[in-house]
Amino acid sequence: MYQLSTAARNAAADAIETTVGASPTMEIRSGSVPASCAAADSGTVLATLALPADWMAASASGAKALLGTWQDAAADATGTAGHWRIKAGATCHIQGTVTATGGGGDLVLDDITLEAGQPVSVTAFSLSIGGA
Repeated sequence: MYQLSTAARNAAADAIETTVGASPTMEIRSGSVPASCAAADSGTVLATLALPADWMAASASGAKALLGTWQDAAADATGTAGHWRIKAGATCHIQGTVTATGGGGDLVLDDITLEAGQPVSVTAFSLSIGGA
């Protein structure tokens, strides 16, 4: 098993944000996570969040946390959140699972049952690079 220095892990995490670019969108969708980011979108878009221009904090110990406000003032549809995708335009760069608090998902929402028109806010999100 390989191991990376903290500096290498920080550089890798920072490179992901740089590659995705400024002001991406996060789609919160129903259903299971697709097999990869290259796979077609699945489920229904329940909420679309316009992320800030600088959307992740500086990397520390190989991890980055959300920066700024991640919210959708009004959910697009009603349903149960199952996964999310961060996109630049139509290109998916990062995806993962959604669970309620304590559920162990990659993205945690206070309530995974979204109602059309209801505000949606992400309060915690992190991106970690392995190999420590």
